[in-house]
Amino acid sequence: MNLNFVDKPVYRNSTMTGVTSAGVPTFPDVSVIRKRTVLFLVNRDIVIYNFRQEIVERLIADGHEVHISSPYGERIDDLVRIGAVFHDIEIQQRKMNPIQEIRLIEAYKKLMEEVKPDIVFGFTIKPNTYGAIAARKYHIPFVANITGLGTAVENPGIVQKALVCLYKYSFRDVRRVFFQNTANRDFFLWNHIRVNDYAYLPGSGVNLERFPLCEYPKGQGIRFAFVSRILKEKGIEVFLEAAREIRKRHRDVEFHVCGFLESDYDGALEEYRISGDIIYHGLIRDVASFMKEMHCIVLPSFYPEGISNVLLEACAIGRPIITTDRAGCREVVEDGVNGFMIPQRNTEALVEALERFLKLSAADKQRMGLNARHKVEREYDRQVVVEAYVREVEMS
Repeated sequence: MNLNFVDKPVYRNSTMTGVTSAGVPTFPDVSVIRKRTVLFLVNRDIVIYNFRQEIVERLIADGHEVHISSPYGERIDDLVRIGAVFHDIEIQQRKMNPIQEIRLIEAYKKLMEEVKPDIVFGFTIKPNTYGAIAARKYHIPFVANITGLGTAVENPGIVQKALVCLYKYSFRDVRRVFFQNTANRDFFLWNHIRVNDYAYLPGSGVNLERFPLCEYPKGQGIRFAFVSRILKEKGIEVFLEAAREIRKRHRDVEFHVCGFLESDYDGALEEYRISGDIIYHGLIRDVASFMKEMHCIVLPSFYPEGISNVLLEACAIGRPIITTDRAGCREVVEDGVNGFMIPQRNTEALVEALERFLKLSAADKQRMGLNARHKVEREYDRQVVVEAYVREVEMS
């Protein structure tokens, strides 16, 4: 097992031709490398469209044949239009039914037998574990991306033990594992989950052109926004409670919510909407256009994130952030520099952070936003991620 862990991806493979004086690996000229068949396994369309579209575009532009396996969603059509081949395979998102899980493994095996990919990329728990099992049968290189461990893996108990065993079994022969934060890497090491090699990526990165720096809003009134799936673990309850408290003191402050609404929160969100404490926008397609009208993006998450894409996107357009001191969120915020960091599950702390932000001058708020943009330019450019995946394909 490779026990080195660095801030940039590390690659060790027989296709390396050497290293530069700075220690950077060198590889054969891309023009002489044969074209590959690449298979992506994801659990929903937005996982690949919103956060990995640039990888797909680059591989297709380089002449590779790209296949995507996912349950159908509206973004699949956009990926097919740019040249990807789609395979509709259903995945139960939040349940573990043994019969359905076995069927999914068999579906992946059948797909790989038909497509005969040169390399397979997996994202999220089921595509990673079941995809790795299927790829092993046909001796296909498999690369997993740990985008977060999920609450079932993070919380101790029988389910965690079962999933650790699943990871141990499925990851025995994966070629590489990409981690997005050190906490996820440490979990694998502590639980003796074998990986042949691993590297660190800056989350999914952020497309600095799709999310350009936007002028900071002017005029009276401050708008805070929660942009995420409406889940307890994402901090929606903390956000709603804090919004109600702030609105008692500052009636001109607005709290906006947008994201996929889980049925558990239908009634609660409607109550806050009717009272005027929040404005709910539903699921939006153009996140950048929405965020640019906001003064600050708030994510009081205690969800097992990889690196929060919402926070990266907010920073990219130049908006300060308020988020929690937990893996996947703390990496993006520098307290007092580009936003504020608060403890998890703490409404009082969020209220205090919102008040701190409201007391800042307009110039200081804008300065925080600029600091946020500079941070993602330095550390989270999506092109770093794209190049890492291109290199994996070239080495297959």
